[in-house]
Formats: sequence, structure tokens, C-alpha cells
Amino acid sequence: MSYNYNSSEPIKISLNSLEERERRLLGESKTFCMYPWIHLHAYPTGEAYPCCHAEMGVGQVGNCKTNTMAEIWNSPEQKQLRKDMLTETPNAACGRCYEQEESGFFSGRQSANKHHGHHIHRTQNTTEDGEHKDFEMTYWDIRFSNLCNLSCRSCGHIFSSSWYKDQTALAGPEWAENNNVLNYAGRFKTDMMEQLMEHLDHVEQIYFAGGEPLMMDEHYVILEELERRGRFDVRLIYNSNFTQVKLKDRMVFDYWKKFDSVAVGASLDAMGPRAEYIRKGTEWEVVEENRRKMIETCPRVDFYISPTLSIMNAMHLPDFHKEWVGKGLIKPQDLNVNILQDPDYFRLDIAPKSYKEQIKAKYEKHLEWLRPMDKLNRATVGFESALQYMDSTDNSHLIEKFWQKTNQLDEIRKENILDFIPELGALK
Repeated sequence: MSYNYNSSEPIKISLNSLEERERRLLGESKTFCMYPWIHLHAYPTGEAYPCCHAEMGVGQVGNCKTNTMAEIWNSPEQKQLRKDMLTETPNAACGRCYEQEESGFFSGRQSANKHHGHHIHRTQNTTEDGEHKDFEMTYWDIRFSNLCNLSCRSCGHIFSSSWYKDQTALAGPEWAENNNVLNYAGRFKTDMMEQLMEHLDHVEQIYFAGGEPLMMDEHYVILEELERRGRFDVRLIYNSNFTQVKLKDRMVFDYWKKFDSVAVGASLDAMGPRAEYIRKGTEWEVVEENRRKMIETCPRVDFYISPTLSIMNAMHLPDFHKEWVGKGLIKPQDLNVNILQDPDYFRLDIAPKSYKEQIKAKYEKHLEWLRPMDKLNRATVGFESALQYMDSTDNSHLIEKFWQKTNQLDEIRKENILDFIPELGALK
């Protein structure tokens, strides 16, 4: 039976085998999520969250620069989140997932319950105040640093060291004096690595992101330790800009082909000059060559385009998708749309009605081409949900802010968005 990308059914257990309470939490609840029992997420700033989908600021549960992960595990905020999960009470930290589900997207919450639902028994060991004493992280998503070679338009200095120069130009020298180019998540450079290694015997799945994980020494150290212990059963998942696949003498393909399950989501929003504009520092020919080498070296790895869908690439995405299918670089289903929600001025729903109608017409035509080939509905649901999301809200009042922010950065980078994405002239 083929893997169903859009099903929320747990993949390692049967709901029928569970107690009624557990079956309801995993199968029916609109608010319950497994992450607070198996997982912590840390930004390069040290801010800790229950997952990478949690609302920044609102959903913070601690700080890795001042506390250990074990201390954060039962912080007041983390305990409250568990209480809310078990009572099916909406929590402000989870707003992004709620919004995505309302628009038809398969959310992080749903993914957590699907892939980690077999740990539902852990909820039984939770006290009334939300404390969970068994600190065993089976799913890792720790951003060791903000080291990155790109300065993407929708990103910033928190997640990219390459953004420091532009952010200094935008915010001024005083900002630069109080901020570093490179930030590490822990109390010291190797802190997060040392803490994670204590959980290596428990880990089932690791999500590598950044920054750019394929540039980070920590990433390769973890793979080498997993290899030493024979833990090729650990599932590896990546979010990478795919511009660099080698660090010194370490070629990542040589590691991937040894593991049972590897999935690589390439953060590619567009192709050619558009790609190089949106994700500054990209060399498009290098990206395509890296993909060709990967097909030759480790063809079993699940590779898919993971675009961040924004107003900048919305009209172009079907063309990109179709061209890469035509070149044999991906299969039609190898696309996973991530809807941009922040910064708000890049959201798809800032488009005026006339532009939305153009997008809708293009997507409907693309879906006619895609549906017969996408039997798993993997890519199809992304385009369908994008249309639903786009039509659900009207944020056209943010167009002025979009041009203000875009023009500011264009001036610093000596670029003009209309030279690369001329269709956005319709928003003027």
C-alpha cells in the first residue's frame, strides 16, 4: 500500500488498539499534538519552543542560553501547553497550525500525531499540572546556529548569518554593536550537541534545518555517530537550500545512501533569475547540478521541492514545477507547498482581487495537468489548499507595506524586483 501523504492516521499504531481517550486525542481532537511529549525546538537565538510551527514570542517555553533542555522540558509554559493539549483547549502557541488546517493544509500538528502517535502512552505519565518527568526526546529539531550562505527575502538575521550585513544597513550601527553575525543556540558553542547526544539511544527521527544544515559541522558529527552505533534506522529529514552538498571532504550523499529513510525538502521557490533574487546567493546552475549528482549517487532518497509560497513566487510556481518534471529532476508528486505566514507583507493573500483571479486561473490549469499523474495527491493538495488559503482572507491593505520593505532591500542590494519578477507590476 502506498504511503498516504495527506492522511492523519498514525502510521505505527492502529487507532482501534487504543483506549477511547487516546483514540479521541489522536483521531478526533482539533487541538491535541504529540510534540510536547517527545520534542523540543530551539532557534539559533536560544529561544525554545514546543516545535518549529509555534508562534514566535507567544509560544516560547524557555531559553537554551540560560537553561538546560531538561529544565525547559517542565517549564511553566511547557506544562501549561500539555494541560491544554489533554483538555483539548486551544493554545495561542498553536495558531499557525489552526490557520493551516482551516485552509485545508496538512499541518505540523497533524504530522506530529501521524508520525509520533505511537508515543501516545506518554500522556498517561503526565501530572495534573502538566509535568512529564520522562525526558526522552525521540524527535530532534535543534537549529545549532544561524550559519547560512543565503540571505533569502522572507528570512532574516535570526536564521541566516548572511543577513547580518543587510540588517545592519536597515537597522543601523547600534544594532550591529549589539548583535553577532553568527549565533549558537546553546549556552556555549558545543552545548546543544552535548545535550542531544544524551538522547541518541532514544531518537527515532531527526529534522535538520538552519541556517543551512549541510554547511554545519554538527550535522556531520551526528551522522557519523549514528553510523558508528549502527543506527541507520533513524529517519533523517532535511530542509536545505541545496546549494552546497559538501563540507570540506564530507559529501552528504555518501552518508544518505547508508540510511534506511532519508527525505530532503529543498527550499526552492522558483528557478533561474527569480530564484537568485528571492533567495540571494543562489547559483541556479549549481542547484540543478547538485540534483543531478544526487539522482546518480543516492536515487532512493526521497527528494521533493519544498517552496515557501508567497506573493513573490505564486504566479511562477506552476512553471517551475512543470519544468523540473520535464527535465526528469523530480516526479510530478515531488512538491510540498509551505504557505508563508510571516512576514505578513509577503503573504499570498495580500494580492488584490484581480491578481488572485489570475493566480486561480493558472493554478486550475496546472491542476488539470497534475491530477492524473499525482495519484498520491501529494503535490495536488498543496495547490488546492493554496487557493483556499488565498481566498479565505483579504490582506490587500498590506500591499503598501510590501512595496516599502521590498524597495528598502532593493536599494541596499542594488536590485529591482520588477527586473526579476515582472508580473508583480500588477500590484502597483
